[in-house]
This record gives sequence, structure tokens and C-alpha cells, in this order.
Amino acid sequence: MGSRVRVPSRPQKTLSNREGFFYFCLMVKTKFISLLFLLFFCKTLTAQNFISQTIQYDGNTREYELYIPSSYSQDSFSPLMFNFHGGNGTSQGQIAISDMRDLADNNNFILVYPQAIADPTDDGSLNWIFKGESDHDDIYFIDALISELSSQYQIDLERVYACGYSLGGEFVYELLCRLNNKIASGVAVARTMGQYQYENCNPDHPTAIMTILGTEDYESNYNGVVYNGVIYYISAEETHQYWADFNDTDDNPIEIELPDYDTNDGSTVTKRVWENGDSCVSVIEFRVNGGEHDWPGSFGNMDINSDYEIWDFVSKYSVNGLIEDCSLSVINNEGYSDFSYYPNPANNYISIDNIKIQNRFQIIDINGKLVKENILEKGKNIIEINDLNAGIYFICINNKIQKFIVSD
Repeated sequence: MGSRVRVPSRPQKTLSNREGFFYFCLMVKTKFISLLFLLFFCKTLTAQNFISQTIQYDGNTREYELYIPSSYSQDSFSPLMFNFHGGNGTSQGQIAISDMRDLADNNNFILVYPQAIADPTDDGSLNWIFKGESDHDDIYFIDALISELSSQYQIDLERVYACGYSLGGEFVYELLCRLNNKIASGVAVARTMGQYQYENCNPDHPTAIMTILGTEDYESNYNGVVYNGVIYYISAEETHQYWADFNDTDDNPIEIELPDYDTNDGSTVTKRVWENGDSCVSVIEFRVNGGEHDWPGSFGNMDINSDYEIWDFVSKYSVNGLIEDCSLSVINNEGYSDFSYYPNPANNYISIDNIKIQNRFQIIDINGKLVKENILEKGKNIIEINDLNAGIYFICINNKIQKFIVSD
């Protein structure tokens, strides 16, 4: 299909470095396969709801699982969500980890789980990004798949999203760097950016991006991967700084300590938000303190549900930035929005509506300090805030976060 851009090669290494790093990758791969084996026994898959499809591309028969939501209509355009499996994984394995069918039905988006092919440079592992020198480039496969699907379905081409786990998360960075004209927003789970991506990333538009990273992830290290002096992956801090700088967001993130709903999972979650970027985009990290190589909500940390957080984040954006009017961004909220509140700004009280069951609320200031909490009853509630200083606050209800302003 014309000239092809090569994926930038990782730094050249001696044979001993390559063997050592591949051994590291092999251990990661073995643990991942064992985890998927357990998930298949722990979760029931109703794969008959998916359409198993193939497409001929670059001399290969490429496979993918397609889900068309029950709410889909040819009379309107629907967003498209890609969900990428990890290294040496499968589309079925990713469905076991992250089954977004209910979300697709409720929010009318088309869902795709593509399948990687064997990497001859890595003993035939199923990799999105081949480990050694190769002309293979899955960026063009996804480009072709977007074109194929848009020829069959009414797809909103300004709202194509991507999420992925581990190596699939690394591939999300690749898409945001190199297919940015077609990918509106993305989420990487359990992966920081590769050094080669950091050095060669060239997005076309302000790009909202979210990560979900465990601080104790020894397979995709939170602090990056350096082997024999060679940098393979940059740290979480450097990853977020790159995207905050590119999007020209606020310099310092807002940090919110989320409720520790599951005290037995050995981890907590800090939500970090770099906001007010160009075109009103944000950069968000869910830092799982004590978390490992996990997909929170499926395994590992159970204080958040990654699937819901992913869709809630990306769905706010198109390739043009925040879908809502940017003038509303100060009171627009990163987080769920299935409860309503008013007024905003407020000075004496806020009214919370649409509370379906008795629940606890927390109010957190811009520095992440808990300033107020209590019980909400079903229905409508009035929360007095006349004791709060003027400023920006967040109200958290069952891990659903809304931002509000206390005025003078």
C-alpha cells in the first residue's frame, strides 16, 4: 500500500543484552498466560454475541472479534472502540479480562478486539510490536481495519478510541503517536511509554490520554525499564510529563485519593489529573499504589472498574478535543456523571439528585485533602458547604467524581 513507515527500532544492543531482555520478557509472558488460563475458568464468556471476522491484510489473514451494540442503528453514527490484548495474548483472553459489551449496549459504541499475529523475532509470540528487526507494522493493519469497518457500519470517524493491556497498552501509545489523525483518545493499562516512542512520537492534535498503572508492577515497571544501561521504557512520571507538555495542560496535577472500597486487595488508588490542555483535553493517571500487572476491576485492585473508567474518559473527546463547549470545562468533570448536582458555583449548599441507594459521599479539596463526608439517603440530598473556603472541590460518591466550585 505504497511506502511504509518503519516502526523506529529500539536502541541496538549486544547479544548478551538482547538475550537478557528476552529472558525478562519470557518470564512476563509465562505469568501472563497462566493468568489468562485462570480467567477463562473464573469468567463465563458468551462469545456467540461476538462476530468473528477476518480481513486480508499485507499477505496475512487477520482476525478480530466484533461486537455491534443492540442500540446500533444505520440512521446514526456510532463511536468505535479498539481493545488490545497483551503480549502473546489473544482477543478471547482480552474479552475475559475486559468485556465491554454492556458498556457498548448502554452507550451505543462498536467494539473491536483485534488479534495480533506471530512474531518470528520472539519465538512466535503474538505481538503487536515485533521485538526484533522486521518490516511488520500493525499501525497499518488498524488503519485498514478502521476503513473496512467504516465501509460496513455508520462509524463516527471523529470518535475512534483505543485501550490496551501491557503490550497492548504500548501499542495504544504507538497509535496515539503515529495514527493520531484517526485516533481521538486512548488508555494504556499496565504499561509506560517505550523509549523509542518517547523519542519519535509526533501527534497531530491535542490528545486526551489516560493510564492505569501499578506502582509495584515488576513486569511493566512503574519507574521504567533500564537493562545494562539501555533504556527500554521510560517512567510513569516521564510518560505523563510528555503528554502534559504536548497538550500544554496545567503544570501540576490535581491529586485525589479515591476511597479504599476493597481493603483486602493490598492497594489503593490515587487519581491524578492534568487539565486545561489545548482543546480542553486532559491527561489522567489512575496510580494504583501497591498494584501489580493488573486490570483493576477484573483482577488486582478492586477499588475502580477499569472498563467503566476507560469509556467514561475517552467518550468525552473527539479528534477535535473536548466534545462539550470548552467554556464549560471548569465545571465539566472527569469521572462518572450518573448523579446530578447544583448549583455550581455554590456558596451555601449543593443539592445532590438521583441517588438510587443509601451511600456515602466525600468532599475533597484541590490538594486531595478530605474536608467533609457523610451519608446520602436515596433520592435528593442537601449538603451544606458554608464552612468551606472558596476554591475548587471534588465530590466523590461510590467512586464517581464530580467537580464543583465554592464561590466567595
